[in-house]
Amino acid sequence: MFMANVLPREKQIAVIAALAEGSSIRAIERITGINRNTIMNLGVRVGQGCAKILDAKMRDLTCNFLQFDEIWGFIGKKEKHRIITDDPTLGDVWTFCAIDAETKLVPSFRVGKRTHFTANAFVGDVASRLKNRPQISSDGLRAYVEAVENAFGMDVDFGMIIKSYGADKGEHHQERRYSAPGSNLYAED
Repeated sequence: MFMANVLPREKQIAVIAALAEGSSIRAIERITGINRNTIMNLGVRVGQGCAKILDAKMRDLTCNFLQFDEIWGFIGKKEKHRIITDDPTLGDVWTFCAIDAETKLVPSFRVGKRTHFTANAFVGDVASRLKNRPQISSDGLRAYVEAVENAFGMDVDFGMIIKSYGADKGEHHQERRYSAPGSNLYAED
C-alpha cells in the first residue's frame, strides 16, 4: 500500500512564508530541499483556501472611498512575443484591484486580460460585497464606465483620474518625463 508523503507543518509554514516574501519557487526548492512541484501544489492549496475565506468574510462591507487600478504582469511570455498559435492564456495579464482609501482594505481583485469582460466581472464582484453607496475613482480605463454602470447603476459616485505627464521645464530641475509601460494604456483590445 502506497502512502502519500506529507510535508510537516513547520516545512509548510516555511514554504508559505518564503512565497509570501517573494522568493522564487526554485530558490525555495534549493534552500529547503522540497521539490518544486510540492511547493507549487502547497501554494495552490493555500491560495484556494485564502480565496474561500476572502469570498466568505468580505461581505456587507462599508467602503466609502474605493480606488480601482490594475497591475500588469505576464504569463509565459510578454504579449509582444506571442504568436498566433500560442495558447491564448499566455501573454499580458492584469490584476484588477479595489482598495479602500480609508482602511486600506482590499475587498476584491480579479486577474485577467485588460478587457470589458474582466472589468465587468471585477466591478460586479466589488458591488456584491458592499452594503453602502461608495465613491469610486479609477484610472482612464474606458471599460470601467460600462462596468460601474452595470454593477451599481445610479447607486455610486464614480470619477476617472487621468494624469498627463510631460517634461519639467523648471530652472532647477533636469528635464524629466514619465511614460508608463505599454504603448497606449487607454486603448481597448
